[in-house]
Amino acid sequence: MDLQKIPKLKHTNSDNFFLLCGPCAIEGEDMALRIAEKVVNITNKLEIPYIFKGSFKKANRSRIDSFTGIGDEKALKILKKVSETFDVPTVTDVHEISDVQLAAQYVDVLQIPAFLVRQTDLVVAAAQTGKVVNLKKGQFMSPEAMKHAVQKVKDAGNDKAWITDRGTMFGYQDMIVDFRGIPTMRQYAPTVLDVTHSLQQPNQSAGVTGGRPDMIETIARAGVVNNVDGLFIETHFDPANAKSDGANMLHLNNLESLLSNLVNIRKVINTL
Repeated sequence: MDLQKIPKLKHTNSDNFFLLCGPCAIEGEDMALRIAEKVVNITNKLEIPYIFKGSFKKANRSRIDSFTGIGDEKALKILKKVSETFDVPTVTDVHEISDVQLAAQYVDVLQIPAFLVRQTDLVVAAAQTGKVVNLKKGQFMSPEAMKHAVQKVKDAGNDKAWITDRGTMFGYQDMIVDFRGIPTMRQYAPTVLDVTHSLQQPNQSAGVTGGRPDMIETIARAGVVNNVDGLFIETHFDPANAKSDGANMLHLNNLESLLSNLVNIRKVINTL
């Protein structure tokens, strides 16, 4: 898919991977703007095409008392403000058909969560908005099976689909990334590696997902070496106190050094 078709997306002529990056969830306006400003400055410096990511609500929670959001329209309006303030596109996930038309009014990319990527009505509804549809690969699905999800988007009249690999279940409480899947899925659509969710450790007895943020650079490097089209990284200036997925998010202070290293690796790969 031609990245130049995405409104507000800059640096599309660079040889870099594109980046979906931001907090797991929108916790408030100040935090969203603070994170976006930092990431925009870094990606402009490194000429990385950038899309701000933030979930307007979290529907897939282990416990009923887990944080789910600050209010749907309130969070979506914050995403729109981020887009207008920094002139960048935005992405958020949708969980049911009623979310689709609402979110499409505010963001540029609609993301289908991994657990829902086989839900035909949801995928078709997202496709029919004409927005880019980012299909998260189910933790339970093979790379080859994702061609059917992409085909649903195309059959709904939309050729703007991405696939994002967010790891595969390994036992009950761990995730792995099978890098053989990247060239496979790239045959069907531009492919993104979700670095931080791939390092989740779900199903913990406390009902709060764990993670391995110490392995973020390892997984990201491997993705870039294997020619992934884009990277997905969740980041926060205070992961320990983030309201969602803090255990596997990258500290915002570490983002620039990580991306600088990855850009240098991509430069080398592009010469081979």
